[in-house]
Amino acid sequence: MLVEAGHFALALALGLSLIQFIVPLWGTRANDPVLMSVAPTTALAVLACIAFAFVALTVAYVTSDFSVLNVVENSHSTKPLIYKISGVWGNHEGSMLLWVLILSFFGGIVAIARDSIPARLQANTLAIQAAITLAFLAFILTTSNPFDRVVPAPADGQDLNPLLQDLGLAIHPPLLYVGYVGFSISFAFACAALIDGRIDAVWARIVRPWTLTAWAFLTLGIAMGSYWAYYELGWGGWWFWDPVENASLMPWLAGTALVHSTVVMEKRDSLKVWTILLAILTFSLSLLGTFLVRSGVLTSVHSFAVDPERGTFILGILVVFIGGSLALFAWRAPRLQQGGVFAPISREGALVLNNLFLATACATVFIGTLYPLALEVMTGEKISVGEPFFNLTFVPLIVPLLLLLPFGQTLAWKRGNLLGAAQRLYAALGLSLLLTIVVFAFTHDGPVAAPLGIGLGTFLILGSLNEIVTRSWTKGGDWAVMRRKAFGLPRSAWGSAIAHAGVGLTVIGIAATAWDVETLGTLRSGERLGVGPYEARLERIVPRREANFREDVATLTILRGGQELGTVDTMKRLYVTRGMPTTEAGIMTRGLSQIYVSLGEIQPDGSLGMRLYYKPLVLLIWLGAVVMAAGGALSLTDRRMRIAAPAKSRRLPANPLPAE
Repeated sequence: MLVEAGHFALALALGLSLIQFIVPLWGTRANDPVLMSVAPTTALAVLACIAFAFVALTVAYVTSDFSVLNVVENSHSTKPLIYKISGVWGNHEGSMLLWVLILSFFGGIVAIARDSIPARLQANTLAIQAAITLAFLAFILTTSNPFDRVVPAPADGQDLNPLLQDLGLAIHPPLLYVGYVGFSISFAFACAALIDGRIDAVWARIVRPWTLTAWAFLTLGIAMGSYWAYYELGWGGWWFWDPVENASLMPWLAGTALVHSTVVMEKRDSLKVWTILLAILTFSLSLLGTFLVRSGVLTSVHSFAVDPERGTFILGILVVFIGGSLALFAWRAPRLQQGGVFAPISREGALVLNNLFLATACATVFIGTLYPLALEVMTGEKISVGEPFFNLTFVPLIVPLLLLLPFGQTLAWKRGNLLGAAQRLYAALGLSLLLTIVVFAFTHDGPVAAPLGIGLGTFLILGSLNEIVTRSWTKGGDWAVMRRKAFGLPRSAWGSAIAHAGVGLTVIGIAATAWDVETLGTLRSGERLGVGPYEARLERIVPRREANFREDVATLTILRGGQELGTVDTMKRLYVTRGMPTTEAGIMTRGLSQIYVSLGEIQPDGSLGMRLYYKPLVLLIWLGAVVMAAGGALSLTDRRMRIAAPAKSRRLPANPLPAE
């Protein structure tokens, strides 16, 4: 009965979304406050219905209700509870339900933010948000219903894909979806502002927290997915330029540009047209990622669905929302008033340059990802675009962007002094160059670019620290006073510095991969295999059985200079229900470095194949991403992010643009 109620709740949410879409738009055109007030109420009702449906599906998974087809295909009675719960979104239908739940959750937050958003802007925004919800609810109910029954009900399920039975994959999709769907709010605000014809610094102040929230969660989602692939797939890499990885990277790049563009718009009331376009493109790239994952056009470990009917439906959603929003932009954007002016050498100018680099880098990823698909459709020829292409196109754009970043954050607003900014950075630059020389002197292997990467990452970290120091330090000043000044700086200043330092940490981690060491070999019990400064000694291999899989567990002792440091276990698993084998890597962490062990096959002579890696400073790759997200979260606590828009600015005119 609960399953049918969940299905009905989705249908009811569909009807309410239609009301939320039509009535508020009518109200803003008629300047009727009563009709506009329908938007918040229906948004909360839609959230309640979808939340109930999601709870109903979760209960079906937890109780192993195998009368539900979705539960049969993705669960098993012996599966641990955590993976029963994560199985709800570990499949196409459930993940789409999670998608619309997050979508409606953001709409609900906008609905209750009555005091911080002008009424007309709120009504139009919720109407656009409802249109997106309406489209995806229609998609779920017609092609991807998670509540379909199966008769007769089987005795047990087919189990969840073993690769998804992992804590990382329990966390990764919700984080990623909050990022993807979070940009829908920026998109809705942009379309609402175009409809109303009013875009100013107040709009930028309203949109910026939503954009920053989505960006922080998308950063964490991408990092979690990268770390999952690193330890779960057994290949020891952190990024493969997989097309579905690229599908998440593209909105992140565009979203990063959007975060910086809204800063300029809020500070100087400039870049209005560009900021609106970025808001549209960022969510459009999120929709494109949804299409790539669920249309069947890609074959990837990340892909969920291979049903052409679903792909066609999502393609239709892309055409409507991307095409419709760009058409609205083309109609309204030329009539928007331009904002304040600024000198090319200024913080605004640096942020514009930042946007150009990020947008171009995003375009290279877009071309490298979509070109093979387009070529196959037009000619039938299949080609592969991989790491060499992206290294030759993406990296040369990102490196100068990172070099310029500390200079940009040191320049003054409106009109800056490049020489003065360089003088304030001479200590950071000097220390970074010194470290680069030291690394060159003490390393003999790896590409020349690796020490330069270490120096670049250090420059980013010291440059971020320099931003805080120069804003609080005065020559001959009292230390206590300077400390009070530093902690009295806006939290957005601290958040920006921390996020940029996180970029530096990630750059150092990526550069250090040049010194990764890999060793392949076969071992018998008691034999050793070296990797970098470490050795691994095979102690034993024993079979083990758990509730829904059996495995062979190899235990190795890690040694350095003859001293035992501890043991690691690496496993070969067989998930019985699906008959699918997986490899579970054994990892020992030493500071920020790791020794990574992956079990191979048992050889005919009884020896055991083994792959060992030594990965210096590898944890900095993901630690940097966490620091970036923490910087974004700190910025969200800034007072300017929490105060309402000025009362005068909230009273928007009924028809800001002249009649046609």
